Amino acid sequence: MPRLMSLSIHSHSPNPLRVRSLAWVLVFGLSVALAAPGLAATEGTVEREACEDRTAERQAFFGDLHVHTAFSLDASTNGTRSRPADAYRFAQGERVGIQPFDANGRPMRSIQLERPIDFAAVTDHAELLGETRICNTPGMTGYDSIVCRVYRAWPRVAFFWTNTQAARGIRHDFCGDDGSICREAARTPWQENREATEAAYDRSAACSFTTFHGYEWTGGAGLGNNFHRNVIFANDVVPDLPISYIETPDVVDLWGRLDRECRSADTGCDVLVIPHNSNVSDGRMFRTRTEDDMAIGETEVERRHAFERLVEIMQHKGDSECAIGLGTQDELCGFEKLPSGSLGGMVLPFTAVPPVARSFVRNIMKEGLRIESRLGTNPFAFGVIASTDTHLGAPGLITESSSYPGHGGAGKPAGDTVERGFPDHLAYNAGGLAGVWAEENSRQALFDAMQRKETFGTSGPRIQVRLFAGWDYAAEMCEGETFAKQGYAGGVPMGGTLPPPSDLDDPSVTPTSRAPGFAVSAMRDPGTVLSPGTPLQRIQIVKGWFEDGRLKERVYDVAGDPRNGAGVDLDTCRTWGSGFDSLCSVWRDPDFDAREPSFYYARVVENPTCRWSQQLCIANHIRCQDPASVTPGFEPCCDENHVRTIQERAWTSPIWYTPPS
Repeated sequence: MPRLMSLSIHSHSPNPLRVRSLAWVLVFGLSVALAAPGLAATEGTVEREACEDRTAERQAFFGDLHVHTAFSLDASTNGTRSRPADAYRFAQGERVGIQPFDANGRPMRSIQLERPIDFAAVTDHAELLGETRICNTPGMTGYDSIVCRVYRAWPRVAFFWTNTQAARGIRHDFCGDDGSICREAARTPWQENREATEAAYDRSAACSFTTFHGYEWTGGAGLGNNFHRNVIFANDVVPDLPISYIETPDVVDLWGRLDRECRSADTGCDVLVIPHNSNVSDGRMFRTRTEDDMAIGETEVERRHAFERLVEIMQHKGDSECAIGLGTQDELCGFEKLPSGSLGGMVLPFTAVPPVARSFVRNIMKEGLRIESRLGTNPFAFGVIASTDTHLGAPGLITESSSYPGHGGAGKPAGDTVERGFPDHLAYNAGGLAGVWAEENSRQALFDAMQRKETFGTSGPRIQVRLFAGWDYAAEMCEGETFAKQGYAGGVPMGGTLPPPSDLDDPSVTPTSRAPGFAVSAMRDPGTVLSPGTPLQRIQIVKGWFEDGRLKERVYDVAGDPRNGAGVDLDTCRTWGSGFDSLCSVWRDPDFDAREPSFYYARVVENPTCRWSQQLCIANHIRCQDPASVTPGFEPCCDENHVRTIQERAWTSPIWYTPPS
């Protein structure tokens, strides 16, 4: 399994080495209306060189669009000191220090990626951005307030106090009656973030690293019912201040303001809104009814469809694809599940609530088919990505190893020493990566790919997966080197909508006699010399459809072997069993009915490996059958809920089918 981080107890030293896994290059003749190679292009307000590494057939890039630094209150109360510039240095392969810090401010730990990532966005919380700065800046109005004194003396208390206020849409007294003092204070960190984002963006022909301006709109209700969104801008044209949940507490109003202040402002601004971490939203992330219990109408449906093109299917607080017993019996839906359906329940267990079906992406994608049948637009026709939600300022930190330091964010402050034991909640994982198929590693190309939803997410490994759908694909597509060329020429890629077959009006063609072909191909993560990747086990196609007023789903194995004998030794983490470096299939739906709206996405699964938590237990010689070996801090090793192995995976964006009117 890839280990993309090394952890050591020494101060950071820059590492200029940048190693990126080779993109899967398949040649085809698709013409793309983008800047020609060798010519400069303009993105936003700045001209950039054309990328040398540019392929019309598109290549896979990996990144992280969910990153918090010391500017986020929850990260700062956790002891994080990395700022946006540090986060971007880390993403490009440099070593950075993390908490705890000694009396002289030197970090006692450091982290470094074995492989840099291709793109990143720092998405600090818009809420409390000014308050966090005030509490850390002597002389500013509010620095000596009771709130800020609590923040500096008892950070965990401040974490709960200030976040509770923000979730209620209330600012602290020192912000002034209209909150303007804190909004003005937010300008400095927002400007520093913008400057760091611009400075880190490689506008040379090398196109080695791309940054996006962004922030998090942190919506919440009750005890941590999360409906947070990451707001990602296409270029350097961004609002003067991020739009906060405190001033704009309804997501419909957020879309409206982003339309007025960005998309329709005639400034060159464009934006995407990405719902994240829906598994702990208690069903509030994807509403189908308004607050007064009316079915959502056309305006809300169309606005969501326009702005929320993608959804975060995986991050360090769990998998949001699906859950066993909540609309599915799919055995692989038990992957990385949390014990609570709300974020508050993870921090305060006595407030935990059971997860609900509408918190999971597959279920809400199915619900979108029902809404489309009523209104003509599907508000939940999402593409998918994954990210980390790191609160260490560490984009791309997805290590599954005994040195995994956690991602912070729960408000628990770092101590004065490196504590032994678990660095994070047992149920949390190491996070995921966003995958994008684009012509080149530039803002314009990546953002366009995200808009058209030609994206995928992984639980950490750099699995490269492609999915196409068409009516006339040949079974031989997988045999040559023109898989992508044929995929684009004869159909649509992931994220697209497959039109009905042209011969459906032929009297000899019945709705059930014509089935589309789904061409899917995956390559394993090649890993590194120190951390080789894991063989693939299988590819599945997940189908959801709307039939006779009922929402249905089915999972098909289309390539590989689920009974390949792969396994893990829990005492050593040694793995065994056969697997695949690559898998490819052209599959036709045996149950297709051209009268039924449907969607299809691919799920690629690796062979089993040890989870980070089990690797930590083994490294510290914990033997649960010997209570004397279970030293303080390692009690979770023997927890009855400890899942010791995982099957890492990747998910494509769906391809949608809409029948004729």
